[in-house]
Amino acid sequence: MWKTRIWVAFWALTAATTAALAQPASTPPDLCEAAARSAAAEIGVPADVLLAITLTETGRRMNGRLRPWPWAVNRDGQGYWFDTRAQALAFARQSLEDGQRSFDLGCFQINWRWHGANFSAPDDVLDPATAARYAARYLLELYQDLGDWGRAAGAYHSRTPRLAQRYRARFAQIRATLAPEPAPRAARATPPTSFVLLTGQANGASLVPVFLPAARPFIAIRP
Repeated sequence: MWKTRIWVAFWALTAATTAALAQPASTPPDLCEAAARSAAAEIGVPADVLLAITLTETGRRMNGRLRPWPWAVNRDGQGYWFDTRAQALAFARQSLEDGQRSFDLGCFQINWRWHGANFSAPDDVLDPATAARYAARYLLELYQDLGDWGRAAGAYHSRTPRLAQRYRARFAQIRATLAPEPAPRAARATPPTSFVLLTGQANGASLVPVFLPAARPFIAIRP
């Protein structure tokens, strides 16, 4: 009897080990979701807000679930879903060589034309953790300006009312499906020493040239 029990335990352990080894350490959607949760806790943004943003931007059905995708690029309104980071990065670099600067990258679809000055290269935007922190600071400043996470999400996409409202409706729909998560602590992240935003129009929002000290969030948005 004791030999039977040993063999049963042995085979159970072997099966569990084999199943664990067969599971990938981290799938592409996991990268976006983990980065969103980490940045939300670090910056002080509700996790479901940041998760809903990445799902609104890059969500697609996978095994019956809406999941985000880190290697997504949108250029000229055309979405591209790459299998690897290297493919997405090659496309972004080729776009720049071709003189195309307005394209959205990664989990949070950060536009290179309007926000690229705050990164050293497209490589950074395709790093989920870096992009998540940037998106969180962006949303936090929009929230401080507008006083509502839904309105902040709409402005994340565009300051044009029609476009913002449509995006906000989709964001709200997705956010409502997410399980509640603990409220974040007050923002405590330390931005880089300083950076300069270029003058221009970003989706209907006026961007003024500013030089921000470390105590300020990344983005300066003015209506």
